[in-house]
Amino acid sequence: MTNSFPPAVSDRICRHMNQDHSDAVARYAQTFGQIPDATAATMLSIDADGMNLQVQVGEVSQPLRIPFDHTLVDAKDAHQTLVAMLQQMER
Repeated sequence: MTNSFPPAVSDRICRHMNQDHSDAVARYAQTFGQIPDATAATMLSIDADGMNLQVQVGEVSQPLRIPFDHTLVDAKDAHQTLVAMLQQMER
């Protein structure tokens, strides 16, 4: 696998995360993006090395790149990694 997912895979993951897990996306920004004041975030894209978010802090919107701790191999690995990141935040 190269360092990016096909656009359709990235789009599917982002659509799912934004529609069904928007609270988790905001928590990624707060914790892994080190923006504790983030009030909302949208996942713009995901690739093998990280995710790109648009983060809302008050009235300001800013881009944020969150790298993964390893290079993802496929969409299943992306799912497992995103879940593991959430579990890490709950500890």
